[in-house]
Amino acid sequence: MKRLLIIMVAGVAAGMPLARADVTKITQVYDDAKAIDRFAEASKRGDLPKDIIERIVEQDIDFLRGKRTDGTFQYASYERVESGRIGDNYSVQPSADNEHLTKIDLRGDFVYRLIVELPSRRMMVTKNRKLWLDRVEVEYIPQDNSTAKSQTVKVGQWLAPGDVKTFELPEVGRQTTARIWMRADKKEGYGNVSLTLLKARVADNPDSPYAAVVANERALVKALDYGDAGSVRNLAGHIREGLQAEIGVSAAGIAAPPRGLEPIAPALPPAADSAAIVRELQTIEDLMTGTETERREGVDRLHQLLRRIRQ
Repeated sequence: MKRLLIIMVAGVAAGMPLARADVTKITQVYDDAKAIDRFAEASKRGDLPKDIIERIVEQDIDFLRGKRTDGTFQYASYERVESGRIGDNYSVQPSADNEHLTKIDLRGDFVYRLIVELPSRRMMVTKNRKLWLDRVEVEYIPQDNSTAKSQTVKVGQWLAPGDVKTFELPEVGRQTTARIWMRADKKEGYGNVSLTLLKARVADNPDSPYAAVVANERALVKALDYGDAGSVRNLAGHIREGLQAEIGVSAAGIAAPPRGLEPIAPALPPAADSAAIVRELQTIEDLMTGTETERREGVDRLHQLLRRIRQ
């Protein structure tokens, strides 16, 4: 069943041309998929070089998404779905006047939620003690500009061991500092608090010309997790198909002539355009219901027909 689901993901059409990307880099992504296919073909059960392939795929995904130096993307954005966590534990000491507040900072990139939790225990065995949470401050730099923003949430509440408070951050920022102000009770003594920032997940934009290829790259990583060499080969093939038009490689894997010089079918006589288009579409329809080779030919003829119509 797992293999079937992986192969179904591969069925996503490779889709729109990648004309906006650097052809040299796209060629490298194409060659990476070709090399991965060869690794999977030669592998025996359990000996695929998983770590190396994953690093290659992640680098290719970053390129296809248009990753910038600040961690943002041209064709993807961050959504409020957990992809990881940043956290630490802190001790809050009481003050002499029982009024002084302790400031605790936690920083993270591309985070969207802060969790403040008082563990039930200190040092695994000793019962924890209550803490006063005065306020939460957030400073962040938005994804789309460099102007820092801030927000303060007044809490003013005692938290007992086992209590959890969750705070949604205003935006998923490129850089975020979450700051809490707390104090312990002088009579009871110090207490421990756990702070956690949830990292946002990267999602491809609906209008990205790279979305289908990236979907197959991500599915390939899952196939690696299962050690499914057959699915890895299948997905590597879909990735190459999705890049053929961009780098000028035919379905047979042979370099195609430069764009604008393709040996397309003869132009249709003006007076017979409509009838000829219908006949060509019928031929394409027949090819699309045939063998894999015939379906590839049908796709190629459809592309040629569309170019002729646009001329």
